[in-house]
Amino acid sequence: MIYKNIIAIAIGGALGTIGRGLLNMHSLWIGLPIATVIENIVGSFLLGLFTGWLIHKRTKDWVKTGIGVGFCGGFTTMSTLAADTLLLYMDSSLLHSFVYLFVSLFAGITLGFIGLILGSKWGESEVKRKVVNH
Repeated sequence: MIYKNIIAIAIGGALGTIGRGLLNMHSLWIGLPIATVIENIVGSFLLGLFTGWLIHKRTKDWVKTGIGVGFCGGFTTMSTLAADTLLLYMDSSLLHSFVYLFVSLFAGITLGFIGLILGSKWGESEVKRKVVNH
C-alpha cells in the first residue's frame, strides 16, 4: 500500500514540477518574482479545491496523496518564496520583501480557503446528483 503512495507522489510531483517550470518560462518579470507568487497562490487554490472535493468522494488514499502532496507540493515552492524574500531584501528594500511575503501568504491562504469552499460545494453537488439519480 505504501508503494502506491510513493508512486503517486512521484508522478504527481513530476507533473506539478513540470507545470511550475512551464509557468516560470512564460511569466513576466515586473520587479518582483511574480511567477513564484502565482505558483503558490494557484497551488493553494488547487489544494483547497481538491481537498474540499475529495472530502465528499470515496477516493483511495494514494490518489489524495498524489494530488495533494505530489502535484500541489511539486507545483508550489516554499523554498523559492523564502529565497526570493531574502533576495528582495538584499537587492531592494525591507518594504519590497515584506510586501512580497505578505501578498504571497495572504493570497495563498485566502485562495486556499476559497478553493476549499468551492471544492466542498462541488463535491456536495455530485453527491446530491447521485442520490437524485438513484
